Amino acid sequence: MQESRYNASLDILKAGAMEQKGEECRLSNFMGAVALSDLVKTTLGPKGMDKILQSTGGGGRGKAVHVTNDGATILKNIVVDNPAAKILIDISKTQDEEVGDGTTTVCVLAGELLRQAEKLIMVQQIHPQVIIDGWREAAKVARDALEKSAVNNFSDETRFKEDLLNIARTTLSSKVLSLDRDHFAELAVNAVLRLGETPQSPKGVGKRPKNLELISVMKKLGGTMADSYLEDGFLLDKKIGIGQPKTMKDAKILVANTSMDTDKIKIFGAHVKTDNVDTVAAIEKAEKQRMKDKVDKIMGFKCNCFINRQLIYNYPEELFANAGMIAIEHADFDGIERLASALGGEVVSQFDDPEGVKLGECKLIEEVMIGEDTAVRFSGLKGGQACTIVLRGSSQQLLDEAERSLNDALCIVASTVRDTRVVFGAGCSESLMANAVRNASATLRSKEELLAVDKRSFGKAKAMDAFATALNQIPLIIGESAGMSAQFADDLEQIHARSEFPCRQGLDINNNTFMDVEKAGVTESFLSKSSSLEYASEAAEMILRVDDIIRCAPRQRK
Repeated sequence: MQESRYNASLDILKAGAMEQKGEECRLSNFMGAVALSDLVKTTLGPKGMDKILQSTGGGGRGKAVHVTNDGATILKNIVVDNPAAKILIDISKTQDEEVGDGTTTVCVLAGELLRQAEKLIMVQQIHPQVIIDGWREAAKVARDALEKSAVNNFSDETRFKEDLLNIARTTLSSKVLSLDRDHFAELAVNAVLRLGETPQSPKGVGKRPKNLELISVMKKLGGTMADSYLEDGFLLDKKIGIGQPKTMKDAKILVANTSMDTDKIKIFGAHVKTDNVDTVAAIEKAEKQRMKDKVDKIMGFKCNCFINRQLIYNYPEELFANAGMIAIEHADFDGIERLASALGGEVVSQFDDPEGVKLGECKLIEEVMIGEDTAVRFSGLKGGQACTIVLRGSSQQLLDEAERSLNDALCIVASTVRDTRVVFGAGCSESLMANAVRNASATLRSKEELLAVDKRSFGKAKAMDAFATALNQIPLIIGESAGMSAQFADDLEQIHARSEFPCRQGLDINNNTFMDVEKAGVTESFLSKSSSLEYASEAAEMILRVDDIIRCAPRQRK
C-alpha cells in the first residue's frame, strides 16, 4: 500500500499536467525524431527531392510559398510539438550557424541512430546507458578514422584552391544551382579568398576569413543564372537623390540612422489653431529651419556623401544637392550595417561630435544599371575585401533558392579556409567510418563468450555495430534518392571492408556504379563532416537518456 502511494507521481502534479514514463516516453521520442529524419532525408544528396513550404497566414495570394531542398530552411520553417524533434531542429540550427552546411546530414544521422537504438532497447533489452557507452566509443573511433583519412593541401596554393572549388561544387551539386555549379563555385571561392588571411598555424588552420558580412548578395530579376557575376566593391540597391552628382571621387561618407523630420508635428489627430495663415507659415518656416540646422551639422563632418537608414525628405535633399553632396535615403538596415563595415566607418545617430566619428572612405561612388534597375556602386574600398555577388534569374522563387544555395557554398568554403583539411564525399567517408567502427567492435564481439562472461561489453559491441549501421544509411539514402538499388550501399560497405585504409571508393550516382572520389574531385570539408558526426551523436545521446516527459498544465484564461 505504501509503495503504490509513493509511485503515484501524478498526484504531485497540477491538474491538467501530463506525464509519460519509461517505455511510453522512449517510444514517443523515437517516433518524433525518426519522423523528422524521414521528412528531410529525401532531400539528401545531389539527386535529393524538393519540398514545398506554404505558410498558413493569410488567404489566397497572401500565402507565401517556398520551393527548396535546403535542410536548414525546411527545419527552420516547420512547427513541431514533439520534444525530441525539437532537439534535432535545434542541433541542426547549431550546425548551420557553426559551419553553414550539413544540417540535413545531422538530422538524418541522429534519426538513424535512434532508429537503431529502438531495436536494441525494445528487442534485445539493452540498457540505454550501455548503448550510450558504445556510441561514445564508436564516435571516437569514427572521428579518429575521419582525421586519418583527411587530406591537407594548404601548403600548395594551386591544389588548395582546387580543393575549395571541389568542395563548393559538391555543396552546390544538390542545390538549384547544380547545372551552373562550376560558375557559382568560382564566384564563392573568389569572394571568400578576398577576405584576407593570417599565417598558417601548426594545427592545419590556414587562411582565416574575416566577417562574411563583407560579401553581399544582390538579387535582380531578369537574365539567366549563368549571367550572375562577382562585382568588386559594394552595391547598394538604392538611387542617388534628384539633382545630385551621379559620381563622386575620393568620397568621405557619413553613414547614419537618424530622423530628418524629428521636430515636425507627427502626433496623429493633432490640430494647430491659428487666426491667420501667417502663423501657419511661421510654423513651417521653424520646421524647415530645424531641418536645415541638422543638415548644417551633417555638413560640418566634412563629408561629401550622406547615407541614411531613414527618409531624408525633399527639403534636406535639396540642401544636399545645392552643396554638391550625394544623399541616399532609406538604405535597409542590413545593407547599411554591411556598408559601414565595408567602408571602414560607423553608423551614427547624433551629430554633436564630428571629431569623434569615423567616416567611411572609398575611391569612387557611381550609379550603375543592373538589368532595368539602378544601384549605387562603391569601389576602391579600404583593403579591397568587400564584394557583391549579383544573382540573375527568371523568378523571385528561383532567386531566393539560389541565394540560400550560394550562402551554403560561401559558408562551407569559409569553414574550409578556417580548417584546411578535406575529406571525401559520395558516401566514402561514412562507409570508411562505419568500417573502422565495425573493426573496433570486433575486439568486443566474441558473442558467445561475451554473453556468458560480460553482458555489458556485449551490449557495447551491439551498440557500436548499430552506430556503424546508422552511418551506412547515409550512402544508402544518397543512392536511393538517385534511383540506385540498395545493393550498391551494401557493396560499397564490402569494398571498404576488403580494401586497405583509407579506401577512396564512393557512389557514382550518374552511372550507377562506384568511383574513385579523390580522382573525381568529390570532396567535402572536414570541419563540416566531423561536426555533423559529433552533433548527431550528442543529440541522439541526449534523447536516449530521457525516461520521463512532463508537460505542464496549460495556463487557464480568465
